[in-house]
Amino acid sequence: MFSVYVVYNRIYNKIYIGYTSDLEARLKRHNGILKNKKKSFTSKNKGKWELIYSEQSSTRKDAIKREKELKSYRGREFIKSKIK
Repeated sequence: MFSVYVVYNRIYNKIYIGYTSDLEARLKRHNGILKNKKKSFTSKNKGKWELIYSEQSSTRKDAIKREKELKSYRGREFIKSKIK
């Protein structure tokens, strides 16, 4: 099972969209609780990354497809509606 997720950093007003097989561990990496193997977009932008949206996909292929949909213009508009 894979999760497609969106995290948001209020300090920098940045959005990150991704997918993972372990959402809890991935959120800890975004927030610097667990070490990343390399310097990532979210580790460069310090501050708390909040989970604002997630959904489950049964396959990696479906998760990648949905991630791309969320990164499209229409998907970004949907995500912006989730930010409070």
